[in-house]
Amino acid sequence: IRCWSNIPFITVPLSRAHGKSFAHRSELKHAKRIVVKLGSAVVTRGDECGLALGRLASIVEQVSMLQNQGREMMIVTSGAVAFGKQRLRHEILLSQSVRQALHSGQSQLKDMAIPVLEARACAAAGQSGLMALYEAMFTQYSICAAQILVTNLDFHDEQKRRNLNGTLHELLRMNIVPIINTNDAVVPPPEPNSDLQGVNVISVKDNDSLAARLAVEMKTDLLIVLSDVEGLFDSPPGSDDAKLIDIFYPGDQQSVTFGTKSRVGMGGMEAKVKAALWALQGGTSVVIANGTHPKISGHVITDIVEGKKVGTFFSEVKPAGPTVEQQAEMARAGGRTLAALQPEQRAEIIYRLADLLTDQREEILLANKKDLEEAENKGRLALPLLKRLSLSTSKLNSLAIGLRQIAASSQDSVGRVIRRTRIAKDLELEQVTVPIGVLLVIFESRPDCLPQVSALAIASGNGLLLKGGKEAAHSNQILHRLTQEALSIHGVRDAVQLVNTREEVEDLCRLDKLIDLIIPRGSSQLVRNIQKAAKGIPVMGHSEGICHVYVDTDASVEKVTRIIRDSKCEYPAACNALETLLIHRDLLRTPLFDQIIDMLRVEQVKIHAGPKFASYLTFSPSEVKSLRTEYGDLECCIEVVDSVQEAVEHIHKYGSSHTDVIITENEKTAEFFLQHVDSACVFWNASTRFSDGYRFGLGAEVGISTSRIHARGPVGIEGLLTTKWLLRGDNHVVSDFSEHGSMKYLHESLPLPQRNAS
Repeated sequence: IRCWSNIPFITVPLSRAHGKSFAHRSELKHAKRIVVKLGSAVVTRGDECGLALGRLASIVEQVSMLQNQGREMMIVTSGAVAFGKQRLRHEILLSQSVRQALHSGQSQLKDMAIPVLEARACAAAGQSGLMALYEAMFTQYSICAAQILVTNLDFHDEQKRRNLNGTLHELLRMNIVPIINTNDAVVPPPEPNSDLQGVNVISVKDNDSLAARLAVEMKTDLLIVLSDVEGLFDSPPGSDDAKLIDIFYPGDQQSVTFGTKSRVGMGGMEAKVKAALWALQGGTSVVIANGTHPKISGHVITDIVEGKKVGTFFSEVKPAGPTVEQQAEMARAGGRTLAALQPEQRAEIIYRLADLLTDQREEILLANKKDLEEAENKGRLALPLLKRLSLSTSKLNSLAIGLRQIAASSQDSVGRVIRRTRIAKDLELEQVTVPIGVLLVIFESRPDCLPQVSALAIASGNGLLLKGGKEAAHSNQILHRLTQEALSIHGVRDAVQLVNTREEVEDLCRLDKLIDLIIPRGSSQLVRNIQKAAKGIPVMGHSEGICHVYVDTDASVEKVTRIIRDSKCEYPAACNALETLLIHRDLLRTPLFDQIIDMLRVEQVKIHAGPKFASYLTFSPSEVKSLRTEYGDLECCIEVVDSVQEAVEHIHKYGSSHTDVIITENEKTAEFFLQHVDSACVFWNASTRFSDGYRFGLGAEVGISTSRIHARGPVGIEGLLTTKWLLRGDNHVVSDFSEHGSMKYLHESLPLPQRNAS
């Protein structure tokens, strides 16, 4: 048996039964045996006298949840000293008050000094109470807990070490949660830092080293170290440039500056890192995270086990490429360089990308064929999604045409002056367009989205992070390579980044310091998930595309079936496809109504009857479950309304503010509909499918927005710009404009500079 060192009592085998540590966070959900180490700062109150009961209860709840999932949980806890200090202080105050009353005969207590309490005595007084508290909490979840107190000497003696190992295994076998702590009542005072001199030697001086030692001894899959900081930073937390390290690799400690230890407890962050690296080499994965933050402490343990980006994850496997944080920083730097280029240079990049889409057509289609074959073999994509995944020569030609439109229309997008004001003599204000910053676009199944969005980001001078679905991995890779090739002609290759790591979408949505706007392109469920997960980052888009077509009494027979067929059948999976058809009551049982129904049947559209429509029929189609349904397939709902006003009310109640249409020859009715329907796109006698950036002449779109601020409807270049104010003065100060000052505000509007004629 190979040993960790030449010291006889350390005999942990190098080849562990559970194999190597996990390489990626996403694998942590497979952890079976888990040690949770609770630091003193997590368990104790801010006054260091007594326990943080709320946090402790939350931790017990999470551990119980994981235990009941069939995992084997162990807790290494601090807190005995703090709990004992609280008890002893109470006893001392009580005894002092009694003596004072006996000696002085006065009932009024004077100020009493409390002596310094010795830590070992506090631990002796607090151990039983701490364990009783744990037992009471775990009992609420029908889980039994057992206490084990250890010292460094227990690991020196081979027999004791075997006994400890056997006891822990037996407790885990009986589904009992072991609660382990150093026996602080008898532990000797801490010596100089003689332990952790190398990853092969570790002694038990604090609960960090104890947790690491136990994790390796027990062949644990995961060690979670909870402290009072978010994780490991590249410099002391609180300093200006401190950044949280997402993944820490052996050898990286030379680039890290350690600060002071936590407010209580024996171990600082340096001790935690050394213990974590020792455990990592022993085959145990480690995460150091914050167990005190009120917003995350209630789910920090379960989040870590689910693989979410919480704290610092220790891994022996370095990824081949940059981290997503590094990619976001590269995109921001590249975007700023891109925005500083001349408009003609940005247009050249887009023209080059359009040429590459046609020149490299065969290579693109070959990669796309691989994606389609893999998706079909795995059978994981529905037919509408397979259609979205598929690329063709005609699609690539249309993409190239759209990109050239974007290039031609982007000449004066960035830096365009939209307002000029003379504030006072020689003091002029300008409002100019500027890029938003770094965009995160998350898209499903549609590789053609990548060059479209990239072109819009390039035209608007934005840095771009792209996260595509794995079903389009081969297509996305080559399209991104061609995008970077086009960007390289002006040295801004890094402005567009494709996220290829195992980054979860929810984790990307938390990068609020790196990303300025999230644009989801995909199913309504994807959009809802992103809107829910986004932490402090605005989301542009729509969660649903419940589009209506209202057929008025004055509708043209020739136009009705043609518009309805195109709206529903041309591409039923699109977000701008018809989902609810509203029919004026007077059209029921007319030849026009029969033509509509016959056309839908010929096109194999499944009809669902709304409540009012069903009431008019003896034998009706299946009644709709909800009038707020986006079918995304050859299905639609038909409902009856009594007037255009009722149609508008129905749309406002059940629609999604996406695209709604009226078919009528009555101009007055049409104008009422156009003015009163509060949706992003409202059409008269035109298919819902016109709601598209390319068809609007925007070249392409990053999506369709139904939000009320910034951009609405198909979002092209203009929707990816914001503004900044430029003030040019000459020794102007506000005090000159006071009541007795020498200057007066003019606030005169000035003419705008002439826009580029092209």
